[in-house]
Amino acid sequence: MTAKPETPPLVVFSDLDGTLLDHDSYSWQAAVPALTRLAEIGAPVVLASSKTAAEIAVLQREMGLSAYPAIVENGAGILGEETPPQYERLREALDQIPADLRQQFRGFGDMAVEEIVDATGLSSEQAARAAQRMFSEPGLWSGSEAERQRFQAALGEVGITARYGGRFLTLSFGGTKADRMEEIITRYRPRHTVALGDAPNDVEMLEKADFGVIIANKYSKSLPVLKNEAGGRVLRTIEAGPSGWNRAMMELLDRLNLRR
Repeated sequence: MTAKPETPPLVVFSDLDGTLLDHDSYSWQAAVPALTRLAEIGAPVVLASSKTAAEIAVLQREMGLSAYPAIVENGAGILGEETPPQYERLREALDQIPADLRQQFRGFGDMAVEEIVDATGLSSEQAARAAQRMFSEPGLWSGSEAERQRFQAALGEVGITARYGGRFLTLSFGGTKADRMEEIITRYRPRHTVALGDAPNDVEMLEKADFGVIIANKYSKSLPVLKNEAGGRVLRTIEAGPSGWNRAMMELLDRLNLRR
């Protein structure tokens, strides 16, 4: 059960992999000072990720964020809310795609747990939770760029959207992190909102927030200049992962004069 919403000074929406979690180790410890300061001022931190509810619930407990909602599977659902599962229907629709294109996409549903471990670097226990999908299907694309465009066009004909996160192409029947973000903003009505992310599927969320923070990621191409960047509402970090997250949040909290 989530905490009863009160009017907080700030709500933070954060991607996980490559943002609040280190790309290689999946550690978030470098962000502890900023997370502690946010807790002291009563600012909810809403995790927003392609990860499953099973994965995010564990991370919320570890970080002390279980009182708050979380956006799961790239915006397909909100942790703790009843939403009809779509995964089986998604897999059935995926298998309608022409075989020459379908075989170039290897989703989590096509992988054994050991293969997910190899693809992600997660432990076996973590990979098993990553396979407990309800709404979306991340996977690896092995074809050319031209074939990927044909693949996405074919997906669109059966109602499936495909978007890149940090390392996976994720399929779903729609819905974005920004869609769910709007629901949560309406619930809390904070004075300020901040969003942090590092990948294309974070762009709408970064642009919707009062302040967006693009976290540096040495493993992927930098996001293009966003519409609010010239005015100082979208910032970029030099440090990657939770170190960049921590520095950016500390600086924003000082800028907004938010202290205990």
